[in-house]
Amino acid sequence: MIGKTPIIQVLKPFLSLYSAVFFFLTALGLLSTFLSLRLTMAGVGVQTTGLVLTVYYLGLTVGTFCCGGMIRQVGHIRAFTAFSAVSTAVVLVHGLYLSVPLWMVLRFTSGVANMGCFMVIESWLNACGDPKARGRIFSIYMIMTYLGGTLGQKVLGMADVESHTLYLVVGIFMVMSIVPVAMTRAIHPELPKREGIRFVAVCKKAPIGMTGSFVSGVLISAFYAMGPVFAHDINLDVSQLSWYMTLSIIGGLIFQWPIGSLSDRFDRTLIIPGIGTVLCLISLFITFAGHDNVEMILGAMVFFGGFLFTIYPVAVARAHDMFEAEDVVKVSSALLVTYGVGAIIGPMAASTVITWTGNPYGLYYYFIGGSAGFVLLSLVWRKLEIAEIVPAEEQSEFFIMKQTSNVAIHMDPRLEPENETAPEAGDDIRPKGQPDKAGEER
Repeated sequence: MIGKTPIIQVLKPFLSLYSAVFFFLTALGLLSTFLSLRLTMAGVGVQTTGLVLTVYYLGLTVGTFCCGGMIRQVGHIRAFTAFSAVSTAVVLVHGLYLSVPLWMVLRFTSGVANMGCFMVIESWLNACGDPKARGRIFSIYMIMTYLGGTLGQKVLGMADVESHTLYLVVGIFMVMSIVPVAMTRAIHPELPKREGIRFVAVCKKAPIGMTGSFVSGVLISAFYAMGPVFAHDINLDVSQLSWYMTLSIIGGLIFQWPIGSLSDRFDRTLIIPGIGTVLCLISLFITFAGHDNVEMILGAMVFFGGFLFTIYPVAVARAHDMFEAEDVVKVSSALLVTYGVGAIIGPMAASTVITWTGNPYGLYYYFIGGSAGFVLLSLVWRKLEIAEIVPAEEQSEFFIMKQTSNVAIHMDPRLEPENETAPEAGDDIRPKGQPDKAGEER
């Protein structure tokens, strides 16, 4: 129950949007792995593959800044239809001709269009949801993104990777995502106002949170881009490769709650480097103990994904420990952009390490180095007292999160209903308890 309203009544208006999310993420989950594998099977070099797939994350970042105006001009339903149509057309063009320059243009275009789709759905959920039910609405949305991504990986084995069938399958799922949105009778919301981003303020007060967001982008994008390349190069068949990716995403979902619970009960300045330490150890295990043992690698991927995909939400929670609820939008915006910068770097950095080592397990050397560096840097921030330690009982609550668009920030349950009107872009972000110029504490 939400107040006196059953939760099913609260969520019922969003079933069409949840359906659209599921279809759309299924398409994206399949497409990401399929294109990476297709390039590898076509004999494209590892670094070139990394470059092609990096451009997608650049498109996502650019879309964050340019899609909002388009949505405001034509409305949500028309915008979603247009963005989805572009995404579908781009997927089909991939199947016409395999060319590195062409695919780079297509991946960039996909990134921009996909960001537009995320912004439409998330602004709709944000504007039309009961503020008191924000946590439920947001959590189910996040779960649907994981489930869609999981199904997408399993669809990979439905057809010959070297045929054109999977391009059509991706296109079908993308077109199906349009139907629930086009048929909805819900009112059209307005996009939330874009807030100013205060990188310096967030870096000073939450260096571990910013570091975690950046490292999360560096590692997750590398995994999505180069994971299928690794699996192919160690001679996994398509079915095994599908399980390799699927198990990691399933692990990312099921580990959210236990790790989130730990981060709520204990000092996050220790939990965050702890996550990095375990991720490093799992990568070492896959590299050495699990070398060429398919069953051990697949089993380890549940834990690998579980810790890889929890870095970002715990880092976000840590950053919000340092600020008031009305600062959620600005703080999360800074974290999301930081994640995006890391995501642009990740595929190229990982592919470079693989090339230098001349070994597919170079991908896990990369994860070992990245996670170990993250642990070291986090502990340095803590040791130098740059990172303030917040008692567990005063920490903000953990919520399952994925990196979609800046509009999702406005759905964050940490944004209290009474503080829903975000501060003006020119307002300062002040940490908890810091006095303003008049000497009065917030």
